[in-house]
Amino acid sequence: MQEFVARENTTQLPTIHVISDSVGVTGQAVARAAAAQFGVTNPSIEVLPKADDFEEIRTFLETHSALHRDRLGDGRVLVFYTLVNEHLRRQLADYAAMHDEVVAVDLMTGAVEAIAQMSGRAPLAQPGGLHVADQHYFRRIEALEFTIAHDDGRNPQDLERADMVLLGVSRSSKTPLSIYLSQQGYKVANVPLDLHTDPPRQVHDVDRTRLFGLMTTPEVLVGIRQRRLGNASVVAASYADPEYVYQDLEQARALMRKLGCIVVHTENRAVEETAQEILRYYERAHPPSADMMG
Repeated sequence: MQEFVARENTTQLPTIHVISDSVGVTGQAVARAAAAQFGVTNPSIEVLPKADDFEEIRTFLETHSALHRDRLGDGRVLVFYTLVNEHLRRQLADYAAMHDEVVAVDLMTGAVEAIAQMSGRAPLAQPGGLHVADQHYFRRIEALEFTIAHDDGRNPQDLERADMVLLGVSRSSKTPLSIYLSQQGYKVANVPLDLHTDPPRQVHDVDRTRLFGLMTTPEVLVGIRQRRLGNASVVAASYADPEYVYQDLEQARALMRKLGCIVVHTENRAVEETAQEILRYYERAHPPSADMMG
């Protein structure tokens, strides 16, 4: 029996047992997200991966039930399972229904059935489909590598190769947005703007539909910069000075107008929200291909 044993539970939450016919990544992610709702960010998790035989599953459950009974005086077992094999899934559901000590949650069936109903398509029933190292996986890796190599104005000679170029003053969310977008498969470069440095000349050659200016308000930016400086605020006071910040933003705004780039506001918005706005503009000009949608 293959098994990964997490560290002993000291969180007062029950150990979560994940059973999967793949590697169990999805089940573990849901387990951590659920535990976080109780203030626990590192719950005790035990995983049975690559499950392909119900006797193996039964042994796993009975072993852990006995362990809990011996250690805690309570033989109940909490199970999150992600089984695409319908036969195994039904066997586990039937077993849980007949054994009060097993509290089992099926994480996949409802979601898969809902998609099948709405799309009219049949699911593949293929374990580990999320993690297949196909062309889409490699595209995202390539995009991330490009984005890291072109963060904060590095390698400006490659700006025309980027899917998107983000412009903005310091602390306007350029890097978080770049990384987030790269994880969707887009090659992103970002260029810092400030009062004392001209942007690279190559930025003028970038297709305007690929050029995005990040803008915020002086009040929000002053607060962010003050928090960023912390105890160093006396040494670099001008960086967070309201007048300096206002001039920084005005100069950036003037350049964005000159370049004709799309201006997107980032103040008081999550990275995901801003990224979705950028993608709406981008995909209007560059409809996603079948490859990108995959």
